[in-house]
Amino acid sequence: MTIALPLDMTDIKGFLADDEAEALYRYALSVAERGAVLEVGSYCGKSTIYLGLACQQKQGVVYAVDHHIGSEEHQLGEMFHDPELYDTSEARFDTFNAFRRNIRRARLEDTVVPLVATSEVSARHWQTPLAMVFIDGGHSLDAALCDYRCWATHIMKGGILAIHDLFPAPEEGGQAPYAIYKLALASGLFEEIARVNTLGLLRRL
Repeated sequence: MTIALPLDMTDIKGFLADDEAEALYRYALSVAERGAVLEVGSYCGKSTIYLGLACQQKQGVVYAVDHHIGSEEHQLGEMFHDPELYDTSEARFDTFNAFRRNIRRARLEDTVVPLVATSEVSARHWQTPLAMVFIDGGHSLDAALCDYRCWATHIMKGGILAIHDLFPAPEEGGQAPYAIYKLALASGLFEEIARVNTLGLLRRL
């Protein structure tokens, strides 16, 4: 599938493989006419742009949930810390400026709605049924479970749940995303429809 990209995506910081990005775009495009799309964990906006480009074609909306102060692995001294995203004046990791700049460059400001908060706060009074949810937030078990519990039940029947960074073998990567993937399947609410690299895609029954 050829995606008309408005900017060079290699310029945008992120951890999304090309085949995963294409799958997000394709599945978002398939459901965006039915309702809103929501992602948890926007970082600098790479996945948001692919979801947004799909939704833009259908006059849809992407809600982008991220507190923008980084997950555990992004903090000072941790494996995925990026000093270019560290605000020394505030002594904190901060991806929101980069995120806003990238969404503006992609001409998606009328499609993407940033929710600068945690899942727990964003979902507290949530009422809107969702056509697709993409979970790529914190990778601790507590964080992943919170994201799943906050959003899974808001997915409409026939909607998509996508979870990033699935590593069945512990030596390959963190287990929290895979744990919530298995939890979703065990719930009886979802069926598996595809696996693309480390991206798992489920459909709400």
